[in-house]
This record gives sequence, structure tokens and C-alpha cells, in this order.
Amino acid sequence: MTMTNAQRQENRYRTVWRWHFYAGLFCVPFILWLSVTGGLYLFKPQIEAMIDRPYAGLAYTGELASPAEQARAATAAVPGSVLHRFVLSDRIDQATQIVVGKGAEETRVYVHPQTLVILKTVGEEDQLMRIVFRLHGELMAGAFGSMLVELAASWAIIMLLTGLFLWWPRSGAGLAGTLYPRLRRGRAVLWRDFHAVTGIWISILAIFLILTGLPWANNWGNYLKAVRGVAASYAEKQDWSAGSAADARDRAALDKGARMMMGEHADHGGMVMTHMTGPLGALDMIVPRAQALALAGPVEISPPTGAGGIWMVKSSAANRPLRTSIGMDGATGAIVSREDFDQRPFIDRAIGIGVAAHEGALFGWLNQLIGLATVSGLFLLAVSAIMMWWRRRPGGALGAPAPQGMIRHSWLLVGLVVALGFVVPLFGISLALVVALERLVLRRTAGPAQWLGLRVA
Repeated sequence: MTMTNAQRQENRYRTVWRWHFYAGLFCVPFILWLSVTGGLYLFKPQIEAMIDRPYAGLAYTGELASPAEQARAATAAVPGSVLHRFVLSDRIDQATQIVVGKGAEETRVYVHPQTLVILKTVGEEDQLMRIVFRLHGELMAGAFGSMLVELAASWAIIMLLTGLFLWWPRSGAGLAGTLYPRLRRGRAVLWRDFHAVTGIWISILAIFLILTGLPWANNWGNYLKAVRGVAASYAEKQDWSAGSAADARDRAALDKGARMMMGEHADHGGMVMTHMTGPLGALDMIVPRAQALALAGPVEISPPTGAGGIWMVKSSAANRPLRTSIGMDGATGAIVSREDFDQRPFIDRAIGIGVAAHEGALFGWLNQLIGLATVSGLFLLAVSAIMMWWRRRPGGALGAPAPQGMIRHSWLLVGLVVALGFVVPLFGISLALVVALERLVLRRTAGPAQWLGLRVA
């Protein structure tokens, strides 16, 4: 029996709708989680400023302690530690924040800049926004959690693309229910309109948000690292997190190098410092010179980790295009190297701009509000999807959508899905496995096929 063009279109539409349903089934819990944690992280500067408020506006009289004395007080507060980063204060009456470490474990110490009293100590990974960051990117489950987030993000793109495909107005549909919700048509129509209208308004922004978050993912990050190695003209450490395990290795490497250069034999290997001031004495010269550079804050000063005695002064601004990294000679204070954002490889600049936009830092509070609107829209999409499924769920079946209506331009969707499979390999692999499982197993078993709403082979 020959299938008519209308039947082919209807089957194509049913397939798209089912993929939308199944992608949403997997993604919805993650979307709810990532929307909440991502929304919190958007306001990291404000939240951290509120947390640090008790350590600003400190009372003092007379001269402040030298940077070297403050650093010594911080390392003494954590026995066995060594200086990892000295953070320049924004104001003179703020506590000086100094990060010290023992191996891969780092502690942030708040030091009174005059009395050297230790006002607070907190593990770097125990800070609220670091916890939110790991919850958002890895579910606090390391590489496995990162893989789940990457899979959910990839399938969320499919969910959004198929949603746009299904939303495409058909049969002379007007703007109502397409660009704005119909508020007087009952709850069923209202939830459907909330879902469809929210999707059309935020889908492009949501896809951008997902794509700019992928560089942090463990598997896609490794894929990007390989591409970056080919595209970049010279070897250089990437300026974004490669996952908790990689970050721990970087901290351990910094600690090892700092101990070698700041220990008892610091006068060897190219470092020239007097025994009177000790290995940290160079801070008294480097800190005021770093302050005079007026780099975008926060500015962190790291000790030498190799021969030559080069101290690194780095802007760690959330708005990454403002970042600058400067090397200073520990003996003379002379600038021996400088790298601004526009000197980095093109791929690093593209990712840096994307990451800054993802974190809501690229263009101030407006960026934060756009990000908040996007994650709020994703949250509403997930909630409305749950409500629609709950209201129409059948007994004895999952409730995959039945065929409905017609739609055109299906090859565009297929092309986008295939392209995404190549761009995000983990998604491509999972897609191939899902298709194989459906065709070879699920459709050949009547019970599971009927429960899932599949056509029995």
C-alpha cells in the first residue's frame, strides 16, 4: 500500500514529537536543577560581596602591615601551608584575602591588614559559590556528574530544536498560542501555551547558554582541548576550568612549584632574596607595583614555581575580555612578560567571551537579567511539560504523544541533529545507541513498545 504525502508528513511529525517527548523526559530533572544553580551563580559577585561584608570597613590607625607580613600571618594560620595567591584588596579598609595551600587543598585566609589578626579561614572548595559551581557543572560527582550534565545539555538542545519544529504555526494558526498565551481557554490550553510561547521566546538564548557552558564539560572539554591544540599557534594553559580533577592537579602542581621555590633553598635556582626578608619579601615590592597597574579585579599574585623567580600578577575578572596576565621579576620588580586578552589565540577569545556571557559578566547587570530570564524560562518550560504530561498521562503507558497535524522542513531538523552529533561527540554516541536500542530491541518487544508508544516492528 503506497503511503500518501500527507501520511508521510504525519508520521514525520509524530516522530519529531516523540523525540521531543523522550528528550524532555531525560532532560527535565536536569533542566530544573541547572536552572536553579545557574540562576544563583549569575549573581556570584553580589552574593560574595554580601558574604564578605563583615570583613570590609575595618577600623585601623596608623600604618598597615606589609604584604609579606600579611602573607606570613596567613601561612602561619594554616600550619604546613605555602602561599598560593595574594589577592589585592579593592579598598584599604578590607581584610586581605590570601589563599594558601597544602598540596591540592587550598584555604582562603582573611587577614586584618594592620593587626594581622585572622578574621576568617575557609576552604576554597567549601565556599558557597564554589559549591554552587560544582553542583551546576558536575552535580558534585566529578567526571561522572560532568558526563550526565553534558548529556542532559546535549539532549536539551534536541528538546529545544524539536520544540521549535513542533511550534511552527500550521493550518493558519494565529499569534495567540504562538507568541502569547491564551489566558481564557482553560488550564489545559494555558499550560500548553505557557510551554510553547516560553519556548519560542527563550530557545535561541537557551541554546546559546548551553553551548557556552559545554567548555567546562569533561568529555566535550577534552574534545575541545584537542581542537584547540590544532587551532592555537602556541601551547598555553586554557583559561577556564577543565573539571574538578584537572583543577586539583593544577593546584597540586602550583603547590609543588611554590614549595620548591619558596622553601629553605629559595635563594638558589635564580631567586635572589635576602634572608632578612625571606622568600615572601618580594611581595613588598610586587604588590604596590601590581596595584599601580590598575588591572580589572580581582587581581591575584602567585609566587614563582620555576627557576627565574617570576611572580605572576593576573586579573581574574569575571568579564574575561578584561583579563591580563603579567610576569614580574622577583628581584627587581620589572615586568618581564604581559599577555592581554586580545593576544590569546582566537579560539580562547571566542570561548572567553562565551563563558563571560554564560556567567552574566560580559555586559554587567543587563547580562545578568538576560541570563536570569533565560533560566527562568527553562524552568517554566520544564514545569509546564510536567503539568501537561500529568494531566494527560494514560494508564498502563508512559504517555508518548499520539500523531497530530502536519509539519514541513523536516530535513532541516535532521541536518541540525546530525551536525550536533558531530559537534558534541558524546551526544552523537548516545543518539546512535538510542536509535539502535529502539530499532533492534524495543520495537521488537510488544510490551515495552506499547508502553513507550513505539510502533511494533
